[in-house]
Amino acid sequence: MAIGYLIIQARVANNAVPLENVHIRILDDEGRRIYELTTDENGETPVVSLETLDAGLSLNPNYIGTPFIGYDVLAQAEGFEPVFVSEIPIYDGERAILPLALLPMQDRQRNGEVTQITVGKPAVSGWEMHFQQEPVAEPYVLRQVVIPSVMTVHLGSPSAYAANVQVPFTDYIKNVASSEIYPTWPDAALRANIYAIITFALNRIFTEWYRSQGYNYDITNNTAYDQAFINGGPIYGSISVIVDEIYNEYVKRQGRNAPYFTSFCNGTTVTCSGLSQWGTVTLAQRGLTPIQILRSYYPNDVEIAEAEAITNVVTSYPGSPLRLGSRGLDVETIQTYLNRIRKNYPAIPEITDEAGVFGNSTYEAVRKFQSIFNLGADGIVGKATWYRISQLYTAVTRLSELDSEGVTLGIGTVPPSSVLRQGSRGNDVLTLQYLLDIISEFYPNVPNVTQDGIFGAATSQAVKAFQQMMQLDPDGIVGSATWQSLYDTYLGIKENVPDVNPGIGYFEYTVRAGDTLWLLARRFGTTVEAIRNLNGLSGNEIFVGQVLKIPDASTPAYFEYTVRAGDTLWLLARRFGTTVEAIKSLNGLTGNELNIGQVLLIPETS
Repeated sequence: MAIGYLIIQARVANNAVPLENVHIRILDDEGRRIYELTTDENGETPVVSLETLDAGLSLNPNYIGTPFIGYDVLAQAEGFEPVFVSEIPIYDGERAILPLALLPMQDRQRNGEVTQITVGKPAVSGWEMHFQQEPVAEPYVLRQVVIPSVMTVHLGSPSAYAANVQVPFTDYIKNVASSEIYPTWPDAALRANIYAIITFALNRIFTEWYRSQGYNYDITNNTAYDQAFINGGPIYGSISVIVDEIYNEYVKRQGRNAPYFTSFCNGTTVTCSGLSQWGTVTLAQRGLTPIQILRSYYPNDVEIAEAEAITNVVTSYPGSPLRLGSRGLDVETIQTYLNRIRKNYPAIPEITDEAGVFGNSTYEAVRKFQSIFNLGADGIVGKATWYRISQLYTAVTRLSELDSEGVTLGIGTVPPSSVLRQGSRGNDVLTLQYLLDIISEFYPNVPNVTQDGIFGAATSQAVKAFQQMMQLDPDGIVGSATWQSLYDTYLGIKENVPDVNPGIGYFEYTVRAGDTLWLLARRFGTTVEAIRNLNGLSGNEIFVGQVLKIPDASTPAYFEYTVRAGDTLWLLARRFGTTVEAIKSLNGLTGNELNIGQVLLIPETS
């Protein structure tokens, strides 16, 4: 009997927060328990071995069975919705990596509804016809090819009433490849298929194929129109390694910039004018390279190009790997990022090397990071490691910023009473946008929004997505029921998710266009002098991309306030730049009721 492998990773908020002590059961197809495991401080289980079928079966297009054995996983954690993933394919010699994005329970919720995900066999073994529509002609909508930080995927056919999810681009490509083809195929066949998958996605982005038709997503997961994607499905080691290496490369024709429309089908039960997935296996077995395979199906002048830019990356890859002995600002950047990430992933060792010097402690920290995030653990910061570190750093600092913004806004337990709709403006809209932003970090169905106090189209879309997720009327109007559901969800996150900024005393913020020290001090409830002192600044000049330490807004100081008619904890928290929880804690209150003439202690802000 052949052997395959499985590792399970439970992390939330774009991997920023690992979930420890998640209880995992691995079951066979008859429901018998094979393993019982618990996730560690990195949110992952040990790698376990499982019986499966010989890899040779997955190389035979005429084999009518499934060339793998499927297993089920049940994941449970206190404060989170249980997840049951069924029919996870385990392949001979392959390591399956199952990401578990557990959803926090809402406030006052005691029993979570089980999220059920079915994986099953990949699309290459199916019979669904392909109607992948090619954009009509140039000119294309975008001027340059960029790698998006996230893909917005519609979980259904284009016109179907279905959810959208936000997925980091590399994770999207890994999921699609793992859902489309067998990971046991020859390397050249895997690469040819992955190039086609990457390019197909970039073509949809570059031409704004769906958005130009009025849809609010980039691509669907319906294989009749686009390519397979199983939300919550596994990825496989051989595919993950290749994607990390080539995810910013795509197929184009010579003399053109646009991603070629790389349509494909399985080539056996379904035929098409594009790439034959099974045909790539035959060509790879004959010794053809990935580009030779691609030219067998697409025009002879297609070539591999590299995207000019990657969106939402604070610092671009320096162009050459960093390793033991390297020196300079790029090394210092990686050291800064890793030392911040280790506050969420304490298994990463502290870097004690001199700033900007790639010594032994930097090497060990890089190796551990690579091990945790499924990269080749060689201690060298190449392209894949650089961008994965940058993505994780962005994710953890983003949560830290949101946490402090909540303090500044005075988010509490009493929802505003105003009814908001598209066109509304003001502080209540800011509160709404903050709640949507922090919820979007843990619920990928909800897109994030700009906190500008203006209820525009993007805020309306986010509200509708939240309402749909919570089984409310998705009318885009924020009334009492939606406010209460927003707060229940927000408080559930605060109660159930581990502290995202543990005991630091400050959080890190990346300077954006238009920022000044005065604006940052005002935004985060501190002073210009406090920011300057914490960062060793002698003047007021800051630059875009600079990483600043921002003091936490909380302080033990307080003043006395006498309650007047009309006062509520919510209004007082918002008026004085604090939170309902902080006022209740300082005064020993268990409820939200106030009496006229009552003397309250109000926490001071800087």
